[in-house]
Amino acid sequence: MASWNSTPLKITYEVFGWISFVSWSVSFYPQVILNFRRKRVIGLNFDFVVLNLTKHSSYMIYNICLFFSPVIQKQYFEKYGFGQMIPVAANDVAFSIHAVLLTVVTLFQIAIYERGSQKISKTAIGIVSAVWLAAAICFFVALPHHSWLWLINIFNSIQVFMTLIKYIPQAVMNFRRKSTDGFSIGNILLDFFGGCTSYGQMITQSIDQNSWVNFYGNIGKTLLSLVSIFFDLLFMCQHYLLYPNKKAVISCKLNKDGADPLLKSSDHPESENV
Repeated sequence: MASWNSTPLKITYEVFGWISFVSWSVSFYPQVILNFRRKRVIGLNFDFVVLNLTKHSSYMIYNICLFFSPVIQKQYFEKYGFGQMIPVAANDVAFSIHAVLLTVVTLFQIAIYERGSQKISKTAIGIVSAVWLAAAICFFVALPHHSWLWLINIFNSIQVFMTLIKYIPQAVMNFRRKSTDGFSIGNILLDFFGGCTSYGQMITQSIDQNSWVNFYGNIGKTLLSLVSIFFDLLFMCQHYLLYPNKKAVISCKLNKDGADPLLKSSDHPESENV
């Protein structure tokens, strides 16, 4: 296993890693606190939360297996070279475990707090079911030849795929409501900072090792940072530029077919976003 060539770069790597861990971990709390204060989850898209749980669960499996399993580490070195570093740090493992727990807490809040006519869509349920079925099939494919590195890379690919799509329902919902009320901007700001520092961590390691295998050897983490940063910028644009100080108002009238209440927006000086 490779060692660090530069002590300052190693320290920088560790600092970036733990800043990213703290930022991403704390980013879950503004939404949880907002839900608790409002005692309702209207404005938070349920599909986003469900897809997010699958995303973080897959990422947790990948991180734990690659970080703790000597067998999988050996397979990684055989594929990418014994001079390379394992592209998963302790903070990655800690973050993913914490992320799963906090996402479960958010789902519990969805179950107990006022949610109006919002519900998890059949599309989200279908996607999640298909993903875990595919993961189960891949497990039995990998079992005969002990292709564990291939298997955990499948979970890594799952988390990348879920990252690509999980933000879309919330972004569309904000657009339709013309408001980000009920969706915490604090979550987005911390997530953005965590994504930038995570990307900085990977760059630091690559510079020290004079190798960019850290990026394509852990493509999931690379895309995770870039995609998260893109959507965070989109949400910040919605919150601060497109729909500033707008609070969603739910009409009491239902459509003739009994569809969801019409969501309107009105200027309001006190947004409930945290």
